[in-house]
Amino acid sequence: MKSKILALSKSEDFKNLLSQKKISNKYVTIFFGKLRNKNEEKLNISFVTKKKIGNAIKRNKIKRRLRNIVNDAVKNIDLKFNYSYLVIAKPTMLNKEYTIIKETLFRELERIR
Repeated sequence: MKSKILALSKSEDFKNLLSQKKISNKYVTIFFGKLRNKNEEKLNISFVTKKKIGNAIKRNKIKRRLRNIVNDAVKNIDLKFNYSYLVIAKPTMLNKEYTIIKETLFRELERIR
């Protein structure tokens, strides 16, 4: 089965999303909105971790967790595929349990619906 997730690649897409709507909690900040020339069959989402969070190993661990949570969300929640998402991780995410992060992120993604 092919993945339904596609990462944002153009810097203009990132800049455009940063000027649109956002939702924030203590683990992540999610920017979302509609982009032009978007594929409606795939979910455009990118994960960003800042260097302040830690070394590359810690940042990649956070991105793997987020990617896994979003894969579960695509299966369980009816996400808007016409929106594009930018998820920026916060340092508090590093020391929390996976299940707690998953629950809060699911809640935020349902609010966007």
